[in-house]
Amino acid sequence: MDVMGDKATLFGTGRFVRSADRLVDRPAEQSAAMSAHRLAHQSVDHSADSSVDPSVDPAVEQAIDQAVERDEAGEAAEEARQRLAAEAGDVQAMSVLGAMLLRRGDLDGAEPQLRAATAAGDRAAANNLGVLLHQRGYAEEAAGWWRIAAVAGSAAAAHALGRHHRERGDEPAAEYWLRQAAEQGHVLGAYALADLLEHRGDDSAEQWMRAAAERGHREAAYRLARTLDRRALCEQEAGADNGVGTSALEEAEQWYRQAAARGHRRAALHLGAILERRGDLKEAGRWYLTSAKDGEARAACALGFLLRDAGDAESAAVWWLRAAHEGDGNAANALGALHAERGETQTAERWYRAAMDAGDVNGAYNLGLLCAEQGRTAQAEQWYRRAAYAGHREAANALAILLLQGGDATGAEPWFSKAAEAGSVDAAFNLGILYAGRGDDDTALGWYERAAAAGHTEAALQVGIARLRQGDEQTAERHLRCAAGGGSAEAAYRLATLLDARRPPAPAHELGEPSHEKSECEEWYERAASQGHRRAQVRVGMLAAARGDVVEAARWYREAAEGGSRNGAFNLGLLLAREGSEPEAALWWTRAADAGHGRAALRLALVYARRGELAEGQRWADRAVSLGPAEVAERAARLRDALREELSA
Repeated sequence: MDVMGDKATLFGTGRFVRSADRLVDRPAEQSAAMSAHRLAHQSVDHSADSSVDPSVDPAVEQAIDQAVERDEAGEAAEEARQRLAAEAGDVQAMSVLGAMLLRRGDLDGAEPQLRAATAAGDRAAANNLGVLLHQRGYAEEAAGWWRIAAVAGSAAAAHALGRHHRERGDEPAAEYWLRQAAEQGHVLGAYALADLLEHRGDDSAEQWMRAAAERGHREAAYRLARTLDRRALCEQEAGADNGVGTSALEEAEQWYRQAAARGHRRAALHLGAILERRGDLKEAGRWYLTSAKDGEARAACALGFLLRDAGDAESAAVWWLRAAHEGDGNAANALGALHAERGETQTAERWYRAAMDAGDVNGAYNLGLLCAEQGRTAQAEQWYRRAAYAGHREAANALAILLLQGGDATGAEPWFSKAAEAGSVDAAFNLGILYAGRGDDDTALGWYERAAAAGHTEAALQVGIARLRQGDEQTAERHLRCAAGGGSAEAAYRLATLLDARRPPAPAHELGEPSHEKSECEEWYERAASQGHRRAQVRVGMLAAARGDVVEAARWYREAAEGGSRNGAFNLGLLLAREGSEPEAALWWTRAADAGHGRAALRLALVYARRGELAEGQRWADRAVSLGPAEVAERAARLRDALREELSA
């Protein structure tokens, strides 16, 4: 069953902007104790090595706890020191103390300190006061303090003010303040500016996204990689061979790698996809695993396909199950296909329904395939129709075939057309068959040509046959070569026949020596013959016989005869008769004559006449007269009459 549960190309789902928290400005003189405390609570990044166990060693965990306790004690001492200095009127201490309390969540304790420091002209305190007021829900008052801090040169305040204006729809003001922050080197400002410009379709967005990425912003690195990835894809689809697509893809990979190393799970997913396409399956698997462990369902699904292709279906099913439970329709389809292959149709149907519920239209199509295999035609039509109405082109084609098999050609045609217009090559070929059956050869040829242009082998064969009929040998040869190269035995035979007709007569060889050189047409005959084409097998046998290779000729004749070729049986009989094996030859002529070969019947009549079995000879002569062709019928009639006279004498 051709199930649409296989891995699809990973498409981007649009940009995902992580809302960056407004950061608290810290005065330059803030103690190192706060930094140590912050570092102690950072999570360990395992994204660069998927084999790392996320659990922490007990001894390490104990050491971290002790360090945190020491750090907390140090921070408490630092806070007490800053409080004493603030009570003594030190503006810098007020600002630092306010920032410490704000970061800890003590808004009531932080506000008076920040207001006092702001009143004394401290820029960092003005920004942090804005953060505090924003957290309390006083957005407009917060914006006022951010403006004061931004005018005084605070990049963090300019960033916060720019975001404030964007949230209210004032994009010109937002751009102004975000640009102020970005130009001062504020990484979040650069990212927010890039996001705004990208939303407006401004080409300069990439410049600022790159600036943010270069300063370590992982979402910026990911989005820059997506931009470069899409550019490379466009270049490839356009067929440009200027190296731009390749260089863009290489740069995209670098940015994906940077974002993935910083724990960006979708970057790890796309990095894995690039590596898989390149054939670096081991590294691709590591990044898929990293992304999947971080909760990316598509990565779990992709990892499942990677494991299945490696022959580990059981492990693949584990990851597909995980992805399916997280709502990945493609994984549910893959599970359905897996169970269908095992004959577990009820479980397969359940997973196909789960895929459909997840919004994957392939689920409905696969349900149609499953029902069709079980002979549940009405249910198959229902599911095909559901998928077809949702735009699934192969479901539309399958629905049309089902209707056509039921005798509803009128109902089938629009579905074939819809599928073909959506890009289904099979549907275009089927339309060709439909119109050819109606005698509309011109329309049929148009659809065949459309399917052939997309690489459909049988369609290319039909175009080749039609062009031969029209006398356009050059076009016919081109299409026959395409079809033969695609594996069509009939196309290989017809191409060989075309080339054979152009071949000059073979030159006479001295002393009757056979030629051992094979022409191109003979190579095509042999290709068709090796694929089981009976007429090609007979022709290869004839060419071998002409070269004097009796053994090779007999092999091909026998293969054709055993496959049901009456010409093969007749020629094998001739070969055996020449070699003195007339009884065996008669057996093959009998098979050929029973299949309607007139010359074989005439040969049998002669054999029996020579043996003196006149009645049997007359019977085969009568058969040869009825089978023809004209020349054979004439000779057989004369033989029959002679045998009749002799029998009546």
